[in-house]
Amino acid sequence: MPILIASLLLTVGLLGDSFITKDEYATMLYQNPRGIGCHKCHGVKGKGLELGRYQEGNRTVIIKAPDITGLSYQRFKEAIRSKKSRLMPYYFLTDKEIKTLYYYLTKKQP
Repeated sequence: MPILIASLLLTVGLLGDSFITKDEYATMLYQNPRGIGCHKCHGVKGKGLELGRYQEGNRTVIIKAPDITGLSYQRFKEAIRSKKSRLMPYYFLTDKEIKTLYYYLTKKQP
């Protein structure tokens, strides 16, 4: 009997749905894709945060992460994959992870 129950649980586990939903996975990936989360610079909803400021002569220079919510998928993917010198780290994300992050940013958020 214990072998039958264990077999049944294994089968359900292999054939059943994932343990987390697509929304949960997207949120987790946005908060920690590879060490530092997107939300640390772009904010929880992707609208961008002020990263710092400094004085340059008489003016204050503000460094701000951009709002990434209005990007097309193609532009979003290009921005993530770009290796040009910039503030944003290169994350080595898979196509599936990039699609999931884009889903997170474009779904209706509270």
